[in-house]
Amino acid sequence: MDYAQTVEYLFNRLPMYSRIGAAAYRKDLTNTWQLTDAIGNPERKFKSIHVAGTNGKGSTSHMLAAIFQEAGYKTGLYTSPHLKDFRERIRVNGEMISESFVVDFVERIRGVSEKMDPSFFEITVVMAFDYFVHQTVDIAIIEVGLGGRLDSTNIITPELSVITNIGFDHMNLLGNTLAAIAFEKAGIIKKGIPVVVGETHPETAPIFSQRAHEEEAPIRFADQQRYVTDWKYQRHTLVAEVTTSPVAEDVTFYTLDLAGIYQTKNLVTVLEAIHVMTNKGWKLDQKTVLRALGKVKKLTGLHGRWELVHEHPDVVLDVAHNEDGIRQVLRQVEMTDHDELHVVLGMVNDKAIGGVLSILPRNAHYYFTRAQIPRALPEAELAAQANAVGLEGHAYSTVAEALAAARSHARPRDLIVVCGSVFVVAEV
Repeated sequence: MDYAQTVEYLFNRLPMYSRIGAAAYRKDLTNTWQLTDAIGNPERKFKSIHVAGTNGKGSTSHMLAAIFQEAGYKTGLYTSPHLKDFRERIRVNGEMISESFVVDFVERIRGVSEKMDPSFFEITVVMAFDYFVHQTVDIAIIEVGLGGRLDSTNIITPELSVITNIGFDHMNLLGNTLAAIAFEKAGIIKKGIPVVVGETHPETAPIFSQRAHEEEAPIRFADQQRYVTDWKYQRHTLVAEVTTSPVAEDVTFYTLDLAGIYQTKNLVTVLEAIHVMTNKGWKLDQKTVLRALGKVKKLTGLHGRWELVHEHPDVVLDVAHNEDGIRQVLRQVEMTDHDELHVVLGMVNDKAIGGVLSILPRNAHYYFTRAQIPRALPEAELAAQANAVGLEGHAYSTVAEALAAARSHARPRDLIVVCGSVFVVAEV
């Protein structure tokens, strides 16, 4: 097979969560272990940081990768899902995995994989681990796909575990309470391996503390170690003022090329992770951190986080897709100088749609649409649910049509936000 045929095989032959949802989710690690055993257990041959969380784990992973890369370490990065190109999921020093490696890997593992019927994600994770060994990376940043305890990435023993936050998402698989979801995320905490938790929450902190105690893993809550005392949004950048206590005078200013205000939470998590890794002997000085955070997108290829892609009117893309994520986007909208708001919205059918719709502003113009994947909620159904709670707008059968309609109705000082699904943003 050539590269195009190989990717088609991966997408169509293997169960893929983005395409079919929960049916593709494997509730144990058996397939992943068998696949790695078949190719020499690459998960044991590179150092890593493991990143879980409901929101922010992608941004946090990219920021960490940028810092290690800027410090001169050969850095692997595994994230999901991709926006345009499958190879976005697996990078070394910002460069996507080669097409030839993808083809070779699938051919090598095909005989084994077709006997066990693994998922798309299981194959992709093992491919990433094999590639990082092949590339002799110094460290790899590994983003959890879904949950943590039963996620295919959870066969690694990292240098550090990071859990950004806990919110309501994937409840059909992870549980209907924050404590239940936290239990799944806490599954990445390993024996004796330090863990950084981004946000302290009364329902979830005891879950993490108990798991860390059981595993004799040192635990630090990032928001108890550092504080963002002020910030300034400057369209393409975010300037954050960080101290080590609410009254401390040791202020450091960080300029991020990730302009979303919600990145202040991820920044605190990243800084605490870097502190732990520095104490473990990794050479990550302050000047390197400052430089790297100013060019995360350039170093790692991150897209879709409050990303301004057009001006007059401003068109912003954000992959926020659950209630907590949308709430953060709306906070940013309130801080943005604009006249009227236009929202291009598409969601998938297994999300808690009611919660998202209930917090969206009633005075915006809506363009309801769907990405071209089977999991997408039909645009007419989304529009009907939205109209029932007072959100006015029309349905469009494609993302392109919805965006074109928004741009035709928007005036130069208006703001267009595209959100609700990674796959909607991917199509833009």
